[in-house]
Amino acid sequence: MTTAPEGITIRLARPGDAPAIEALDGSFTTPTVFEAAATDAGFTLREVPVDPPLRKSFPPEEHDEQEIGEDNEADHRTFVALDGEGLCGFAAVAYAPWNRRLTVEDIEVAPGHRGRGIGRALMERAAGFGRERGARHLWLEVSSVNAPAVHAYRRMGFALCGLDTTLYDGTPAAGEQALYMARPLH
Repeated sequence: MTTAPEGITIRLARPGDAPAIEALDGSFTTPTVFEAAATDAGFTLREVPVDPPLRKSFPPEEHDEQEIGEDNEADHRTFVALDGEGLCGFAAVAYAPWNRRLTVEDIEVAPGHRGRGIGRALMERAAGFGRERGARHLWLEVSSVNAPAVHAYRRMGFALCGLDTTLYDGTPAAGEQALYMARPLH
């Protein structure tokens, strides 16, 4: 089990955390992206440089304050990382009993706190919840342009398991591909 970095507390989110979760900066800058191409036998993925580096910001998301921290959502959890009193990251997950999958719906760490193990600590707290529920694996979706996240997930034991070339069509992320990654929880 991974513990939180020194000075960081990981706990279950409370309803009052919703504004800080919504305000968290999930943007990133990357000098590389992944190009995914579907083939007759599956797909290929290759990392390519981009010049200038790509900066991506996400539109604000609305998190339902009633869901955060309430016991009536037995298969959903949101965990937060705090540096002192300030929220510096969160992970929202949902368990699906039919296939015993814990889906990472969202995970973000503030830019100034990245590279310290906070994302790993959040993921391990989520994995613990998944094990309690009986999950067999963690599963997530990440954009092909988010190379920093893909590398971080690989370091956490995730492997590529799928591709969707159309998920973002009709959205501001049109042209990106959805990469699916999973890791076992045994």
